[in-house]
Amino acid sequence: MKNGLLLVVGLLVGVSLLGTIGYVSSTSASASVSPPYETNPQSLSSEQPVYNSQSTGIWVSGQGTVTVIPDVAVLSLGVEAEASTVEGAMDEAAVAMDRVIVALHSKGIADKDIKTQWFNIYPIREWIDIDYSVRSWIDDDYEILVGYRVTNMVTIKIRDVEATGQIIDAAAKAGGDLVRIHGVSFTVDDPSTYESEAMAQAIADARAKAQQLASFAGVHLGNPFYISESGGFFPIYQDYGMGIMEAGRVPTPISPGETEITLTVQMAFAIQ
Repeated sequence: MKNGLLLVVGLLVGVSLLGTIGYVSSTSASASVSPPYETNPQSLSSEQPVYNSQSTGIWVSGQGTVTVIPDVAVLSLGVEAEASTVEGAMDEAAVAMDRVIVALHSKGIADKDIKTQWFNIYPIREWIDIDYSVRSWIDDDYEILVGYRVTNMVTIKIRDVEATGQIIDAAAKAGGDLVRIHGVSFTVDDPSTYESEAMAQAIADARAKAQQLASFAGVHLGNPFYISESGGFFPIYQDYGMGIMEAGRVPTPISPGETEITLTVQMAFAIQ
């Protein structure tokens, strides 16, 4: 009897111990499979340096210049007439411009080289002072219409640069006091060849600067991954300030001189 009781107590103790061990095991297992702590990816990326093309290469600029002699002159001239009516001003301007065109043709200027720049009809007004002792009921001065001004301006391409002065004189003589000269500029009819030469110089200049910077920094220069160009040809301009060219005077001296075609490039090279 006593042995049986001991056997029952031993079995109960064994079951109790197995339950405790199972509880501990299950608790440990559930802890081991729990997901680890997740770090916010944004908090990490904000601390990492950001690299782009402008911070990983050598950026330089280069310039190329070619000096040329202009072979084309561009003359800006026209006529300006005033009359009490629009019709009257237009008639005077048309007659003067026709004479100018005939003179240009006589100097070898073709129609394709004569282009209307602008045509304008503008009212002419004058301010009238009021005699307040006579008309005291008028509070202020006023303006009245006295006529109209017609302006007809053209641009002329002169392919014989040496004849520029003679052409200006001929046009001024034909148009008389109604002629207005805005100015003359000198350019190159086909600057593409000179622009290519200037660009080659600019690229060589930029590459030399990049190579020098790489040498100073102790790195090897890689291939260019960016290039842009700006600049170009800027004509020489001589202004006559709407002057009136008088007929019968000494021939107008015109000298084209030299001009420059300048191009600038910006380049970026990789670092090897």
